[in-house]
Amino acid sequence: MGKKICNFLGSLWGEILQRPTDIGGMMRALDGFMTSDGKAKGLAEPVCPTDVFISPFAKCGTTWMQQIVHGLRTGGDMSFDEITAVTPWIEMAHDLGLPLEPQPGAFRAFKSHQSWDEIPKGGRYIVVLRDPVDAMVSLFRFFEGWFFETGSVSMEEFAQYVLNERDGRDYWSHLASWWDVRDRDDVLVLSYESMKHDLHAAVTQVADFLRIEDPVIRGIAEAQAQFAFMKAHERQFDDHLTRAARDAACGLPPGSVASKVNKGEAGSGKPLVSNNVQAAFAAKWTETIGARFGFGEYAALRAALEGQPG
Repeated sequence: MGKKICNFLGSLWGEILQRPTDIGGMMRALDGFMTSDGKAKGLAEPVCPTDVFISPFAKCGTTWMQQIVHGLRTGGDMSFDEITAVTPWIEMAHDLGLPLEPQPGAFRAFKSHQSWDEIPKGGRYIVVLRDPVDAMVSLFRFFEGWFFETGSVSMEEFAQYVLNERDGRDYWSHLASWWDVRDRDDVLVLSYESMKHDLHAAVTQVADFLRIEDPVIRGIAEAQAQFAFMKAHERQFDDHLTRAARDAACGLPPGSVASKVNKGEAGSGKPLVSNNVQAAFAAKWTETIGARFGFGEYAALRAALEGQPG
């Protein structure tokens, strides 16, 4: 009887709540996603020198890198319900009710989206960079049907929201902060595009950085980071723990689907956006990364990262 009542109340609550249908509503929903107290508690966690923080900007390969790191530290353990349960999102863990330890494997690993300025210091750091238009398109697809009703917000409106982000939460501030420290021994910076082009080389870089020499473990981690493998285990990478814990706090109805396992081909975002959006992103790049570091576009920065001719 109790379960039937709970199911009825859950269904009734889902009917009362409605998903936002504009950018303003989406932003109000996002305001309830993370609490300042929960974030502060996570970022105050004492850091061990062996801790690994995986901190790309949103939709730049975070889940993919979590899987690589987890595979390397455990030799391929897949017994987790969702990847966030074993590599907790450090600034969200308290809001999600997830412990930061114990964790499986030889060292602790955490997901984050923090800049170098905000991330807890004293550990090891892996960051993945991605073309900003591709990242925006991926975030749009991730939010659609979760933080706003499918079809209610245009790509152009969403692009303006991303372009207008402030207070250090934007893509460009995040990238700049990590670019400044890319040569530190405790920081590894890769590009999403290079991971797509040569996963073996990327896993090798990460394994070298983490000092994991066993070729068998490296091979397992690479195999389990392949698209086909992660797609076959899609529920383990779909943020269902986050949705279950935070949808009500955001005023969102239950039942959303937020898959993270997509092909995400490099450069696939630009054909999906207008010339005006492409021009706006190019201008934003010029006034931020271009003005500070001298790279005229993302491709030039990526070439410099990977030691290619500019």
